[in-house]
Amino acid sequence: MRAIIRPPLFMRRLARFGLRPIRLAVLAATLLAAVALTGCPDTTSHAQAIYMLLDTSGTYQQELDKAQAIVHWLLARLQPGDSLAVGRIDTASFSEKDLLAKVTFDSRPSTVNDQKRAFLSALRAAVVNLNGSPYTDITGGILQAAEFIDETGAGRKTILVFSDMQEELKPGYERDFPMDLAGIRVVALNVTKLRNDQIDPRKYQQRLEEWRARVEQGGGSFLVVNDLERLERIFGE
Repeated sequence: MRAIIRPPLFMRRLARFGLRPIRLAVLAATLLAAVALTGCPDTTSHAQAIYMLLDTSGTYQQELDKAQAIVHWLLARLQPGDSLAVGRIDTASFSEKDLLAKVTFDSRPSTVNDQKRAFLSALRAAVVNLNGSPYTDITGGILQAAEFIDETGAGRKTILVFSDMQEELKPGYERDFPMDLAGIRVVALNVTKLRNDQIDPRKYQQRLEEWRARVEQGGGSFLVVNDLERLERIFGE
């Protein structure tokens, strides 16, 4: 005697609406696939963390107004959950004492506006008291910035370096070693040309290529943006 195999209960109920067995099987497979997909939640962080480094050596102090304009631009676009920090490039920049202002925005939009105003207030107060740095430890600043944005857990990480990218280290300071910059985008902003660059433009290109090689060897990516009106491009807008 042949055994009678009854279809699952939910298929029998759907059959009442006139669906044939094959269509029911397709529908069931689709439902199971949907359940499987929704069972794997997306754990990727869509927040972004930005750390902006300010060169305060030599004539770059005169450029700080431009840097503050960029901070305003960033604040207008950052969303709840994003992080922003501004630090200075000093003689020994691998130090939290050079962090001028930092914030991770709350998930509540009503609180974010207050956080942005407090951030700007803290930054203005810090910039007023900035003195020029006799040396330019760019490597130390990048390492400090990488440490900060890694701790935020953000999915998109960017270090903006507002500098001519000419590193000058105090005697005895060691920075000739690889940097771990995996997943971090380093953007050199407003890279002014030095007097020697004007005499021999190859020095300018060589300086930037050396930074590019160093960042990429550390697992990061490197961009140069001198037209500050094109910031939208690097943030994908």
